[in-house]
Amino acid sequence: RARELGFETVACASTGNLANSVSAHAASANLHCYVFIPGDLEAAKVLGNLIYKPHVVEVEGNYDDVNRLCSEIAGEHGWAFVNINIRPYYAEGSKTLAFETVEQLGWKTPDQVVIPMASGSLLTKIWKGLHEMKYVGLIDDVRTKINGAQAEGCSPISTAFKAGRDFFKPVKPKTIAKSLAIGNPADGYYALKATAESKGAMDMVTDEEVVEGIQLLAQTEGIFAETAGGVTIGVLKKLVKQGIIKKNEVTVAYITGNGLKTQEAVIDAVGRPTRIQPSLVAFEKNFKLGKNGGGDS
Repeated sequence: RARELGFETVACASTGNLANSVSAHAASANLHCYVFIPGDLEAAKVLGNLIYKPHVVEVEGNYDDVNRLCSEIAGEHGWAFVNINIRPYYAEGSKTLAFETVEQLGWKTPDQVVIPMASGSLLTKIWKGLHEMKYVGLIDDVRTKINGAQAEGCSPISTAFKAGRDFFKPVKPKTIAKSLAIGNPADGYYALKATAESKGAMDMVTDEEVVEGIQLLAQTEGIFAETAGGVTIGVLKKLVKQGIIKKNEVTVAYITGNGLKTQEAVIDAVGRPTRIQPSLVAFEKNFKLGKNGGGDS
């Protein structure tokens, strides 16, 4: 879209994942690229930008500081900032998560969804996407409850919801879930509105619960999620315990990033490999094996 509109340079403000995506697409489209990120991002996400050779700008501050700077640059230099002056095209793309969900469920909507929130845009666009499926006649009804998930260290939207407010108060982020660390979320009001319309809920989890969520998903489903995924699973677990999500309901948890990007968050929680000498005796000394294999060290 940037090329169609005549831009030669694309850019974005990002907590990490969007910057990786913009860098990759810019390389493919042969566009100049600048990505602006907070100075404390995980190393894997920084590398995920540098490999495409854009201009990577680390800003001394949090995402909200980055975003303010980018708004000024967009006005001065006339670049296509994916999540500022051409934001509608970027945001509308998130509806594909709703489309694919409906398709994979046999052209039915789920009973419940749990969605991680940073700016709140993803949640609003999944809600919009479900209704567009009904509008074009691909589904009969939208019966999905929209649930939002945040980390306690950056939970302005969830805090507002739990307090019964239709507005949020900006916060200064402090959480290991850096991809969700937006203290002044652009679509926070609309996320609150969508959740209320759907009769859904919102909640938040501690950093410890984020790590537990990552481990739970990995050990039960074989999916290694980044910290945002830990937030989603942690909140899903809470909502089930609270009786808000019933165990017999068709529920979709959106996992939006790979755990290899945020290894620092779990490295102290997963333990170390069992180191042995290269012999059968050493192996059997360290592991108690049953007839069908398995066993414990």
